[in-house]
Amino acid sequence: MSRTDQRQRLYRKACVGLATAGLLALPATSALAHTPQAAAPQSAASAEPSPSDGFPTLDDATAAKLDRTIQEVLKKTGVPGVIVGISAPGKGEYTRAFGVADKATRQPMAADFYSRIGSETKTFTVTALLQLAHQGKVGLDDPIGKYVKGVPNGDKVTLRELAGMRSGLLSYTATETFYKALTTDPRRHFSPQELLDYAFHAPKPVIFAPNAQFNYSNTNLILLGLVVEKQSGQPLSAYIRDHILRPAGMNRTSFPDDASYPAPHAQGYTQQTASGKTEEATDWNPSWGWAAGAMISDLPGLRIWAKTLATGVFPDGTRMVSPDLQKQRLHTPPTTIPGAGYGLGIFDVQGWTGHNGSLPGYQSLTMYLPEEQATLVVLLNTDIPYGPQQEEPSTVFGEAITKLLTPAHVYNLPAAAQKDTTPSPTS
Repeated sequence: MSRTDQRQRLYRKACVGLATAGLLALPATSALAHTPQAAAPQSAASAEPSPSDGFPTLDDATAAKLDRTIQEVLKKTGVPGVIVGISAPGKGEYTRAFGVADKATRQPMAADFYSRIGSETKTFTVTALLQLAHQGKVGLDDPIGKYVKGVPNGDKVTLRELAGMRSGLLSYTATETFYKALTTDPRRHFSPQELLDYAFHAPKPVIFAPNAQFNYSNTNLILLGLVVEKQSGQPLSAYIRDHILRPAGMNRTSFPDDASYPAPHAQGYTQQTASGKTEEATDWNPSWGWAAGAMISDLPGLRIWAKTLATGVFPDGTRMVSPDLQKQRLHTPPTTIPGAGYGLGIFDVQGWTGHNGSLPGYQSLTMYLPEEQATLVVLLNTDIPYGPQQEEPSTVFGEAITKLLTPAHVYNLPAAAQKDTTPSPTS
């Protein structure tokens, strides 16, 4: 695989190379809980629904099917370890961990581990922006140049277009200069302005006119993070902590300002390296993701976030985002990917609403199915893609699980949905 291919996969939702095959799933390390139903429990034969059956009861028969499905995907993808959480009102709850957290020691994966959540950070940054819009401190149709100077096309690109990935601004992660800087010293700290400079100093920082098309660009979120800081008067991490995480009761979710990583956590494995070989990325500095990808959470926190993000309502019933702005957020114009739309910092994939996340060593998936009020959370300790199509392992798990549980709504987001457009070297 070429250096250009490696660079293009940095911090979107696909990575470099093939996973090491043959890691077998260990027994699940946490319990299944389900809510008793008035009717008799479903049999194993009836646990797999037809498209009209609705969400199945998460009873022992369904749990056994899920166990087999997850272990099959774990084996075929070579993912070291995975944590899966599924829940729906009246249907019960499934929380299990499979595989290993450390390939050297064979420590088993555990459901209470923290994990880096990559681009799920975008959902928090855009939530902060929407809150400030409700307060009248920003306008979604304001040009970014009103708040941040020196942005190419800054007098035309709006905050709405940044949040909706329709700005036309090159992603800094698609530049050779950034790729070289990160892989040369992945523990270094990057400032937001340094990240922007990689994109803005590229030969072609604007790759299409504002709102002309969809293109996933991490540059957009760095700019929105700076807007939040300027208009709120707080560091982005503090604003998200005070106005989103605490009201949501997400006490084990954080936005670190350094490379700190709370224990317990799994070791993370990547091939986003200077050599292209698999290395541990556990302690790499996530500052290069900042407003686009630096946050940490755990399964219970993301289970809360799945519903809170999709509804705009905190668990105590208070509004996180106003109804009008939440409606605007959830308006998901289609991307170039069939069945996938992208709103304001949020995906809709075949009816599942939420976001995935990826950065070297880790992937995550947090989705909500409104018609069933169901949540799905998947946490992995690798970002190494699977198979000749270079599929994201989180998508492989999400697709297999939803084929079993919600065959009318199969999560099947391909890596191409978040492939940032890269200009040619001569452009």
